[in-house]
Amino acid sequence: MQVVLDYLKQNQTRFVAELCELLRFPSVSAQPHHKKDLLACAEWLVSHCHRIGLEAKLCHTDGHPIVLAKTPRVKGRTRRPHYMVYGHYDVQPPEPLDLWKTPPFEPRLAGRLLFARGSTDNKGQHFAHLKAIEAYLATGTPLPCDLTFLIEGEEEVGSANLAKFLKSHQKELACDAVVVSDTGMPSPEHPALTYSLRGIIAFEITLHGPARDLHSGGFGGSVNNPAMALSQLLGQLRDQNGRVAIPGFYDDVKPLTTYERKQFARLPITNSELQKLTGVKKLFGERGFTPTEQRSARPTFEINGLTSGYQGIGTKTIVPAVASAKITCRLVPNQNPARIRKVVCDHLKKICPPSVRMEIQAGHGAEAYLVSPTSAQAQAALRALREAFGHEPVLQREGGSIPIVNDFKKVLGADTLLLGLGLPGDNAHSPNESFSLDCFENGQRMSALLWRELTRA
Repeated sequence: MQVVLDYLKQNQTRFVAELCELLRFPSVSAQPHHKKDLLACAEWLVSHCHRIGLEAKLCHTDGHPIVLAKTPRVKGRTRRPHYMVYGHYDVQPPEPLDLWKTPPFEPRLAGRLLFARGSTDNKGQHFAHLKAIEAYLATGTPLPCDLTFLIEGEEEVGSANLAKFLKSHQKELACDAVVVSDTGMPSPEHPALTYSLRGIIAFEITLHGPARDLHSGGFGGSVNNPAMALSQLLGQLRDQNGRVAIPGFYDDVKPLTTYERKQFARLPITNSELQKLTGVKKLFGERGFTPTEQRSARPTFEINGLTSGYQGIGTKTIVPAVASAKITCRLVPNQNPARIRKVVCDHLKKICPPSVRMEIQAGHGAEAYLVSPTSAQAQAALRALREAFGHEPVLQREGGSIPIVNDFKKVLGADTLLLGLGLPGDNAHSPNESFSLDCFENGQRMSALLWRELTRA
């Protein structure tokens, strides 16, 4: 292993320069005008995989292409352990642009931080795994297993085409486990195995009032204002203790075990640090749970956006015709997305006043994910983390969602090991997103060590 680890250490400057090339692609999957940029980014990845010795190809879908790359296989060799590394090359929209200190697709180094959209979510993280495999291939060090990289371009918009791709390539992608670095760790001194992710449902509520915007002096008071009606409706959905006030919402939620709560207590971030990180005056969450538990292991009802009426400079005295809200609910293990969607929508329709008309447009949905942190594979991952980072790893749940991990289990029968390299201050999905070069380098070491540990498990 030492020759592999030495190669990684000696090539960090080049690796960072190559990552900067990848980050310059504005591969924003949510914005149609970036379609050519996504294709160019995928083609760059295929070319790069070829250069480091992988067999790679571009797989077209009904949306953005998938990059499939494999370590060289020896013909006639009996089956070896096979693992898959998943990542995504698409990124979140960079807006609001005025909050970025430098342009989002012009990478900027500041000390040991690399700033750019997609640096931590997810280009930097999956690129660390590619560099680890380059070290094996470049030094002629035999890999103890076969590896396949699956890097998609639609994760940020729900992975609409990936499940179909898995089913059509089920035999080719059959593997012993999937490794994903698209989560985070509490600090560089607390590398983490994430054993659970929250699920999600998304939808948009629209309330229609008058047939057109009305003069608020001539008609205000005689018709219900959709913006006011929507605000009053949404205000009924959370009580003063931070609990979602929708009948049946918590019916299937299993209580946290004593073991889990002890693991959460090991995590290093304090309430004051979280308050400083988020920039809020005071933390708020469901009573009876710590902030760590609230943001990783409890279900939520979140308003992501509100729109109604005039938004320009100055005043426009109207009763708006329409008001809308974009909503997501984060779900925990044992909550069924279809059931929760029905429970929520039924309640919204019940409390909607008759003076407005409600329309609900469904968005994407996904189950929560849970894997045993005591399995042989999980323990192998913890050993690799411990050796690579030089610190005792922690177990954690994470509040975000990676919907495709459930399809890995259902279609391929493979558990997913979530070994995130991101830090709480990386600003994923926000302006000035960054990635720690220390995490980038240690992530490469972790990946190089992981394949040895997994084949020993």
